Amino acid sequence: MRKKRVIVSVTNDLATDQRVARSCSVLRNMGWEVMLVGRVLPNSLPINRDYRCVRFKLLFNRGALFYAVYNIRLFFFLLFTRCDLFFSNDLDTLLPNFLISKLKRKPLVYDSHEYFTEVPEIQGRPFVKNTWKWIEEFCLSRLKSMITVNESIAKLFRDKYHIHVTVVRNVPIKIVHSETVSKAELGLPEDQKIVILQGAGINVHRGAEEAVEAMKWVDNAILLIVGSGDVVPQLKEYVMVNELSNKVWFVGKVPADQLRKYTSVADIGLSLDKPLNINYEFSLPNKLFDYIQAGIAVLASDLVEVASVVNQYQVGEVLEEHKAQVIANHIQQMLSNPELLEKYKQNSKTTAEILCWDNEKEKLESLLEEFSATNTFILL
Repeated sequence: MRKKRVIVSVTNDLATDQRVARSCSVLRNMGWEVMLVGRVLPNSLPINRDYRCVRFKLLFNRGALFYAVYNIRLFFFLLFTRCDLFFSNDLDTLLPNFLISKLKRKPLVYDSHEYFTEVPEIQGRPFVKNTWKWIEEFCLSRLKSMITVNESIAKLFRDKYHIHVTVVRNVPIKIVHSETVSKAELGLPEDQKIVILQGAGINVHRGAEEAVEAMKWVDNAILLIVGSGDVVPQLKEYVMVNELSNKVWFVGKVPADQLRKYTSVADIGLSLDKPLNINYEFSLPNKLFDYIQAGIAVLASDLVEVASVVNQYQVGEVLEEHKAQVIANHIQQMLSNPELLEKYKQNSKTTAEILCWDNEKEKLESLLEEFSATNTFILL
C-alpha cells in the first residue's frame, strides 16, 4: 500500500525556514510521503533533508513578476503531481493550492506565518495590496479552518472570516546541550560580552539600525548580527563611518546548526521589531524562542505577543521606548549586573523546557490525526 503524499509549498529557498522544516518532520513521522516545494536563489545554501525537496529556478526573484511566475509554476506543478494533501504556507502560495485542491477534490491545510496583507513591503501600493486582499478573501471565506502563529493574529482571522484558527507557535526544537562551543572557536574574543541580533529578515525599521547605533554607548561588548536582510548594507556603511567595527560584527546567513552555536555563546538576544503595522505589532518572531532555547537573556521591544512571553517567563526586559540610547542603557545595565543577567539566563533555560516544539507540535499532530481518521479535515 502506497504512502499518502503531502506537498508542502513555500516561496522561499527552503534552507533557513525552520517552521516549515519542523512541519515537514511532523508529517513524515506521521507516515506521510513529504515533498517540499520552494525556489532556488543564486546565494541559496545547500539542503539535505530526509524527504524530497523541489526548488524552482525562476527568471525573476522579487516583485510582482516573481509572485506571478512562481504561482503559475506552482499551479501546474501541483496539477500534474500526485498528491493526497496540500499544505500551503502563507498567502503567497495559497491561491494555486486552493484552486488545485478544488480541482482534485483533495484537502488543504493553510498555515499563515504572518498577517500577510499588512506586511510593510506592500503598504502604500494600493493595487498590490488589494490584489493580495482579494486572494485572501476569496480563499479564506471558503475554508473551514487554518493555522497561524499566535493568538493575536488568530483573532484577526476569526473576526474577519469567522473561521476556525489553530495557533501553532514558532517555537524551536528543544536543544540538548550535550556539547558546548567556545567564543574562540567561533573567532570571537573571550573577554567581550556578546549581544546578538539574528534573523533571515534583518530589514528596514525592524530595530537593527537602533541596535547598531546603541553600541556607541555600550562598553566591553560586541553586537553580533547573524543573518541577512535589506538593511545590512546600510548598517555596514554606518559601522564604517562611525568607526564601530570593533563593536559590531557581521556574520551573514549561516545554516541553522551554525546559528545555534553563535546564539549559545551570547549573553543577550535582541528582538527589536517596531509596531509600525499590524503585522509587526502582533508578530512573535522565531528569534525570541531561539534565544530562550539557547538559555540567554532577552531584550525586546514592547510588542503585544513578545512582551507577553518576556514578562510571563521573566527571561529578560521589555523596552519602554524604541530609541538607541534607551536600548544602550538596557544592554549596559543588564551586562553590568551579573546576578540579574544570570537570573534571566536561568529563567530562559527553565522556559526552554516549556516553549519547545516537542510540546507545540502536539497541536499540529492532533489536526493531522483528525484528518487521517476522518479524511475530511478542512475539506473545501
